[in-house]
Amino acid sequence: MKPLGRHPLQQRLERIRQSRNYQNGSFQNINPTPMSREGVTMVRLAFEFFLKKKIASIKPTNSIPVVRTDLKQLSDSTPTIVWFGHSSYLIKYQDKNILVDPVFCGHASPMQNVIRAFPGTDLYQFQDFPKIDLLLITHDHYDHLDFKTVSEFQPTVEKVIMPLGVGEHLEHWGYESSKLTELDWWESTKLSDDIRITATPARHFSGRGFKRSSSLWASFVLELGTHKIFIGGDSGYDEQFMKIGDLHGPFDLAILECGQYNENWPYIHMFPEETAQAAADLKAKVLFPVHWGKFVLAQHAWTDSIERVSAKARELKVQLTTPRIGEPLILDGKLPQESWWSGH
Repeated sequence: MKPLGRHPLQQRLERIRQSRNYQNGSFQNINPTPMSREGVTMVRLAFEFFLKKKIASIKPTNSIPVVRTDLKQLSDSTPTIVWFGHSSYLIKYQDKNILVDPVFCGHASPMQNVIRAFPGTDLYQFQDFPKIDLLLITHDHYDHLDFKTVSEFQPTVEKVIMPLGVGEHLEHWGYESSKLTELDWWESTKLSDDIRITATPARHFSGRGFKRSSSLWASFVLELGTHKIFIGGDSGYDEQFMKIGDLHGPFDLAILECGQYNENWPYIHMFPEETAQAAADLKAKVLFPVHWGKFVLAQHAWTDSIERVSAKARELKVQLTTPRIGEPLILDGKLPQESWWSGH
């Protein structure tokens, strides 16, 4: 089935085999990273996700508030970010449009009726977007890389940057190889004279079927002139955030996952309190929590993650921004901070 993508082949596979992060037929995290805590089986995880009675507040009780913004008329003067729920967002800087992990198909799985988006969260679709100068993909999980979405955008995308191996999916789906740039951890490339992207480590895994970790996962340091943004992708907490902060910080903004955590898989996703700590480790001036507000991928109340990360950020004196879906976040300018999720 084409939406599943394709495992790396030929020259791409040969390059992967040269990576120090690839061992015994798959990519590895820097620190040992079990998929689940000791004694928890995959059968148990599946049972708890699909069959266990859901908590009442796991989804909003009504459509959450969204903002309709003209994405083709965003300001050029300073980096502007527009969030579309979960981990999808557009970054506008000068005349460049950077789209990160877009998923606009209405679900976060290869099946349409599984892991549906919350009502109202798919306000934005392909026709609302300007041309995309850079499509940035952090890893190949369905809630970050969607076949339908990237296929729709393909005619307007100038360049794609992603971790090693992920390009095989894009090429399989019709992208020209000349548009694809794959990075190993700590490798860098430029989009223009003043836009530089560096792939940095994350503590996670990859895979769109039964075989895991045949492609790499990554976070990214995005340098936009004098501004720096950290794009976290998905990651469990470890000392890599401090290392990245020491090497590349301080950051004007850290975009970090705060949702879809569970005590049964504590190493591959952060708990909200760890998200706030990671922002402090990165020396981030502002934390923008994502990976929430659109899909149910874990057994916790849909607002639990944003409430918990907000409390920890206050404790650590980390400035937080919490825009609505579609509401512009402007570096050196408007940083929305309203608790808009209350009552939903």
